[in-house]
Amino acid sequence: MTHLLSLKDLTVAVPGTARPLLDSVSLTVAEGEVVGLVGESGSGKSTTAKAALGLLPPDATTTGTVEVAGRDVLALRGEELRAHRSDTVAMIHQDPRAALNPVRRIGDFLTERGATKEGAAELLAAVGLSEPDRRLRQRPHELSGGMLQRVVIAGALAARPRLLLADEATSALDVTTQAEILTQLREVRRAQGAGLLFITHDLHLAAAYCDRVYVMYAGRIAEHRTAKALFTTPAHPYTRGLLACSPTLGDTRPLHPIPGKPPSLSESFDGCPFVTRCPEAEDECGTWTPEAYEVDENGGTAACLTTAVGRRSARRNGWAQPPAQSTLKEGTSPK
Repeated sequence: MTHLLSLKDLTVAVPGTARPLLDSVSLTVAEGEVVGLVGESGSGKSTTAKAALGLLPPDATTTGTVEVAGRDVLALRGEELRAHRSDTVAMIHQDPRAALNPVRRIGDFLTERGATKEGAAELLAAVGLSEPDRRLRQRPHELSGGMLQRVVIAGALAARPRLLLADEATSALDVTTQAEILTQLREVRRAQGAGLLFITHDLHLAAAYCDRVYVMYAGRIAEHRTAKALFTTPAHPYTRGLLACSPTLGDTRPLHPIPGKPPSLSESFDGCPFVTRCPEAEDECGTWTPEAYEVDENGGTAACLTTAVGRRSARRNGWAQPPAQSTLKEGTSPK
């Protein structure tokens, strides 16, 4: 499997903060794959996308690697970096009006990104816009929010990039328009063979749309699973908390918000960053930094000591407390 995007142990720190923006983040997106990245605001999702674009703060201290299509993004400069952002990777932003010049025509926006006039009309048709030739002559104020989002997606696809980054690309749209745009994006992405990193607050949307999902908290990866496994058997208490406070159609269960709030960049911590909000936390969780422990046969991981593997690993390294039997998988026993 060819990885279009590969982050390995990426740590990004900036002056004036008590902790890194990203802390040892490892993440991959393969060719033709849709990978979700979910978490609360401030968890580091957008910074992860900026790393793939080579848009990290100029005063940032960075360790680890960021590779897109086999190239070291952190080493790119000047014309190579500009070509990378236009030809190899493209971003679909949350607010389409911020990406479009209000006095320029839609056709200008698309041709500036490498499309011919005929190709621009074909792109608009591919993302579900009616009367594409007419749309090319219009300006942003003449189109609805959903239509503008389709235009921005067409602009991202104009140069046929190998990797797409969608940062909350549908969160401002109504449910019907959101579903239509996701369907169109899936079809066009498959036709071009691009990989997609899909950033969202909506865990249910990620589970329905993505092949794999990473859950991020306080600049770290809390859990990484297939979409089905994440939704049906979440392994990290944070993931379970997100699901417990996410409404679904027809579900009459009461919602249970996660108590407290994520740590700010001015707060440093030892051990697990989720410890002050976690209903399953134990004393050791406040001092022991959890690794990405394997939780299933598909390579899924969770950075939590309360997983069976996490408990065994911690005890081998000096944590002598017996495991709570309720957290162990059926048929397993601590070693």
